[in-house]
Amino acid sequence: MKSFDLVVLGLSLSSSWGNGHATTYRALLKAYAAKGRRILFLERDQPWYAANRDLHAPDFCELAFYRSLDELAGFRDVIAAARAVMVGSYVPDGVDVSKFIQAAARGVVAFYDIDTPVTLARLEKNDCPYLTPELIPGFDLYLSFTGGPTLGRIERDYGAPAARALYCAVDPSAYRPLEVAPRFDLGYLGTYAEDRQPILEELLIEPARRAPDMIFAVAGPLYPDNIAWPENVLRIDHIPPEGHAAFYGECRFTLNVTRQDMVRAGFSPSVRLFEAAACGTPIISDAWEGLEALFAPGDEILIGRGADDVLHALRDVSKPERIAMANRARSRVLGAHTAAHRANELAQYIAAAERQPAAAALA
Repeated sequence: MKSFDLVVLGLSLSSSWGNGHATTYRALLKAYAAKGRRILFLERDQPWYAANRDLHAPDFCELAFYRSLDELAGFRDVIAAARAVMVGSYVPDGVDVSKFIQAAARGVVAFYDIDTPVTLARLEKNDCPYLTPELIPGFDLYLSFTGGPTLGRIERDYGAPAARALYCAVDPSAYRPLEVAPRFDLGYLGTYAEDRQPILEELLIEPARRAPDMIFAVAGPLYPDNIAWPENVLRIDHIPPEGHAAFYGECRFTLNVTRQDMVRAGFSPSVRLFEAAACGTPIISDAWEGLEALFAPGDEILIGRGADDVLHALRDVSKPERIAMANRARSRVLGAHTAAHRANELAQYIAAAERQPAAAALA
């Protein structure tokens, strides 16, 4: 039987279609493997991801699929022998999966919440299909895409032994500046979300209506057919990860729009922020608490609070100014927000948890 330093049960590694989890896992696990760690990723075989797979045989970890909880039970011995096991948010049958992991694992058990504010909002409504309050104390680590005051809340209100920020990150070998001629004045890359759409309307669609001489782009799946796109907005249904850097390179500016639960929580950066910055593309972002801890507003990133702000940036910020701003943001990301930084943090968190009494034994 093979032994692994880390076993991950996540939403998807094999397909980036319609989710932001895959690129997060790919960057983090590639960097973790570069530290000499042996990794197994267990993915629930889902038809919509099976039909849109863009990673079949990763060279940084083993990838295996299971079709049911009964099939997952076949990995019990591997899970028991692993140094650490991590369950991600939005895993199908996540409550039962976590119960199984907490019972089977002998090493560190962690929950990796890539959707922390959404998770907490659903827990409050007793409407979270992948986690329950009762499970949280049984995880040695609660790793969160959201930092700031939310971490204290998870420990205080839900009994997590250790809630730690593990922000999204970027693989700088995949996201880097390319020699690509700009095609779009402003581009946005993201899957449709109902609560993001009003901000997208204000910060991209309305500017497009007011500036018919400019070209805009929105790339991502699941947008409803009833959206009235201006003629100067190009819709692209899906761009696979290997095409992201080229898309960013084609944008004079890119737009970042944040889910409303994450705006309310603050300290919840989107992976698109780090990816765009690593590609050297100037960013216009909506405003939320904690953004200033990641990028300096006005110096490394621009804040858009309405269509006027966006149009001012597109019309009045000179090319040397936007290039200098983008270079400063890129330097910030390469210095603090790469996948290698997150892999180091993950290793430190696991090592610290190993020195503490097992959460499952105390629960």
